[in-house]
Amino acid sequence: MAAAPLTASERASRVKLMIFDVDGVLTDGGLMFTAQGDTMKSFNSMDGHGLKLLGEAGIRTAIITGRRSEIVAVRARELHISHLYQGVADKIEAFTELMREANVTAEQCGYMGDDWPDLGVLTRCGFAAAPANAHPEVIARAHWVSEARGGHGAAREVCDAILRAQHRYEALLAAACGASRA
Repeated sequence: MAAAPLTASERASRVKLMIFDVDGVLTDGGLMFTAQGDTMKSFNSMDGHGLKLLGEAGIRTAIITGRRSEIVAVRARELHISHLYQGVADKIEAFTELMREANVTAEQCGYMGDDWPDLGVLTRCGFAAAPANAHPEVIARAHWVSEARGGHGAAREVCDAILRAQHRYEALLAAACGASRA
């Protein structure tokens, strides 16, 4: 008899490295351009705090994105994101390099993406997540889908789900309230 497939929570409990796409996941996917051709992006502060909480819990974070932007590099530094891959044409190749660099297996990786370029990594990692407004093909292949849209709390939701699955959420919440972690 074959073992039952893992639940999303069981998959999230194994995550040691959580990887995020940027446009449509950490942002709403909108791209604003200045007259000089510079790109501007808007990030959600609650999403950012969720990534920081993962780090506090010992879960490393990474970004793999097809675009290259100094704004993303600045945001990654602010959030202490362990690994940043920008301007990536082949996300599977970047994912393979990242696993080697971080010394983790695909089953120990989570990935949140929203569109076709994310499918290669999404279908290879142990925990696949998508924002509510992801492309239907991404949602169909995700283990977990947020209620929030990309750039509007989706990343925070997945961070909270991982922390809960790993039984770390309550301790972090207690610490935020000033209670002891005992």
